[in-house]
Amino acid sequence: CQKKEDPQAGFNTETLLVCTLDLIEAGTETAATTLRWALLYMIHYPEIQKKVQEEIDRVIGQSRHPTMADRPNLPYTEAVIHEVQRMGNIVPLGFPKMASKDATLGGYFIPKGTAVVTILASVLFDKNEWATPDNFNPEHFLDSEGQFRRRNAFLPFSAGKRVCLGEHLAKMELFLFFASLLQRFTFSPAPGEMPSLEGVLGFTHSPEEFKMLAIPR
Repeated sequence: CQKKEDPQAGFNTETLLVCTLDLIEAGTETAATTLRWALLYMIHYPEIQKKVQEEIDRVIGQSRHPTMADRPNLPYTEAVIHEVQRMGNIVPLGFPKMASKDATLGGYFIPKGTAVVTILASVLFDKNEWATPDNFNPEHFLDSEGQFRRRNAFLPFSAGKRVCLGEHLAKMELFLFFASLLQRFTFSPAPGEMPSLEGVLGFTHSPEEFKMLAIPR
């Protein structure tokens, strides 16, 4: 029989449900939404899609699946994924935080216990940080030699001590899924149905539903 829960215990049914919800929403939902944005941008920018495929063909070919060991050798593919995350901006307000102590930020006093929401779009689309902040441009993440470069203003996973703990896993998932999809398929809009790049704001900022063609390569 089921034992009565100890209210002082660190783990119970309620925390199990919350952790499960976090796993689904903060893990599965975010990765799936980012991949939907990625395919949508590939439909709109076929020349970028072609460059990704050419890089994958050159480095990996068609005889095996992409692995994480390939990631450093696919700088353009990596840059495209990062630009998808920047433009997709799937969690534009991040997740609410709470001030653990009295603080002053930008001249404003923030009392302890105040709920704080960060507007990530203010950084991801900052004209002082990005050459073309409102345009899809993988060059934002490439140096003069075409190698991938990290950007301090790239904060889709938030920042600080409460940054998303799943960031490392999410980046692995996005790379493997995106590289595998572009290795095997070419994506294009359904005849006469170019989908919109306008997003819909719900739990995440996601694309509107759209149809596409996945043509085997």
